[in-house]
Amino acid sequence: MNGDRVAARWCAGRNWLLAVLAAGLMAGCASGPTANPKDPLEPFNREVFKINDDFDKGVLRPVAELYTDFIPSPIRTGIDNAFSNVSDVYSAVNNLLQGKPARAVEDTMRVAMNSVLGLGGLIDIATPAGLPKYKEDFGQTLGVWGVPAGPYLVLPLFGPSSVRDTAGMLVDRQIDPSAYLDPVWLRNSLFGVRVVNTRASLLGASGLIEMAALDKYAFLRDAYLQRREYQIYDGNPPESDDTAPADEPSDTRQENQTLPTPPVQMPGGIRFGR
Repeated sequence: MNGDRVAARWCAGRNWLLAVLAAGLMAGCASGPTANPKDPLEPFNREVFKINDDFDKGVLRPVAELYTDFIPSPIRTGIDNAFSNVSDVYSAVNNLLQGKPARAVEDTMRVAMNSVLGLGGLIDIATPAGLPKYKEDFGQTLGVWGVPAGPYLVLPLFGPSSVRDTAGMLVDRQIDPSAYLDPVWLRNSLFGVRVVNTRASLLGASGLIEMAALDKYAFLRDAYLQRREYQIYDGNPPESDDTAPADEPSDTRQENQTLPTPPVQMPGGIRFGR
């Protein structure tokens, strides 16, 4: 039965991915080329982005604000720590797949320490003890293996991604222990809490972007792509060929500067392993 359940979950995820990619490719073919070569599906992506943004403003953000108002900070911190403890599981797997055994061992030690001494992960014991927190996912693993990112892709509800990272999300979901919880209502409830809790943690950052970005879509796209490259190369990405030299106009150089990490998109842009 468990094998059939896993197979069914893989098939459902695969069909969802194919549907999103097919819709994006059809939209891209119909709309023609765009200014950014990394975003050939921009017209389609902007439409999905607008739907996500409207959902965030109308539903998710108000719920996150209520959550912040009524749930005490210590409880929210405990929820953060518990989900972070789960993410260390697939971070360990991905570090191992990336050929980083030392990091994989540290992730495993974090899980053991926080699960046993930290009351199931509610208290982060490992970080004060000197064990660093890594955030590795299968999209990064594919990047380390040399798989190209492919076109930038905005996913319904999940937000900024790429073809490679979308495939990685499906794999990370299978590694996530919470994906196998029964009954179903408990699994779905935990996912809902994860979404709202993540969105609540980004309330301040999203407000800053609203004020700072003239084109929020382009800002989040460029920030996401730079952040993913930064993560894949562990903070030392290779120099890009399109980096502006020092004698270029200042506004051009500003466009090429590293952008801050954006708040993750809808619903909260939940990414397994991030």
